[in-house]
Amino acid sequence: MKTYLLPSLKISLILIVLLSGIYPLAIAGIGKFAPGNGDGVTVMYKGRVVGYANIGQKFTKDKYFYSRPSAANYQADGGVGSNKGPSNPDYLKDVNAKIDTFLKHNPGITREQIPAELVTSSGSGLDPDLSPAGAQIQAARIAKIRNISIDKVNAIIAANTEQPLFGLFGPPKVNVLKMNVALDELK
Repeated sequence: MKTYLLPSLKISLILIVLLSGIYPLAIAGIGKFAPGNGDGVTVMYKGRVVGYANIGQKFTKDKYFYSRPSAANYQADGGVGSNKGPSNPDYLKDVNAKIDTFLKHNPGITREQIPAELVTSSGSGLDPDLSPAGAQIQAARIAKIRNISIDKVNAIIAANTEQPLFGLFGPPKVNVLKMNVALDELK
């Protein structure tokens, strides 16, 4: 028994020091070289922080681009997917309600034209981005409410479109918060 107890205690002590001390400090140090210095990438408007570029926010006013729905109600500390599949009746009821709401606020759009991302939650429930198509389908509503040309809205979408990493990894995307800040800066 003694032959196994002492080595087990030594290994446990080494792992505690390594995994509870050295590893977290190393990751925190590496994070200081990341965008935002490990504290998150903030988005500024009029000299103050209005949000984080990598955490989705809820926008419900028609003068703004709507974000992707959140299963976590946009709470960063509770990021979670819905875990509901397309055969779940509650999920289908929720998606249909989101479609009806979107159609009410975007006249002239048909159900078939709505990108799925505008009525379904992302895996994390905190996705800050939309596809360019998800943004462009909202352009007419925003242009009309803000009394600006649709070309200006499309220019904001184009200016905020990020291409896939190395042209290969992932689809093009636009950050909703950054586009909404750009809309407010038009004044």
